[in-house]
Amino acid sequence: MASFLHTCYRIGEIERSVAFYEKLGFEEVRRMPIGEEAINVFMALPGEDPRLELTYNHRVDSYDLGTGYNHIALLVDDLESTLEALAAEGIEPEKPPYRPGGRTEGHRICFLRDPDGYRIEIIGE
Repeated sequence: MASFLHTCYRIGEIERSVAFYEKLGFEEVRRMPIGEEAINVFMALPGEDPRLELTYNHRVDSYDLGTGYNHIALLVDDLESTLEALAAEGIEPEKPPYRPGGRTEGHRICFLRDPDGYRIEIIGE
């Protein structure tokens, strides 16, 4: 039986990305040098195993994100208070929360971007 372990984002600056994901509630679990070529930073939500690997490749400060990969998703208890807290940290969604497909009930979502341009979907009531 397989288990999902993590997803990996290649980042341009370690401290900038770690600070961003800490604002979303992640905690840095460990850093692992990969020889002289890279450093992996493993991030986890409280009480969970690390599910986000941030890889910094020495001497690379940006990447072409392409069009295939879209986002990771986080479920929050209170969407409005989460967005207010993020706004206080200078993090704004791409557009206001909405219900996909014109639904009138159920979860609302919005998207924001990390410092390297990766999208994060925030899902809440």
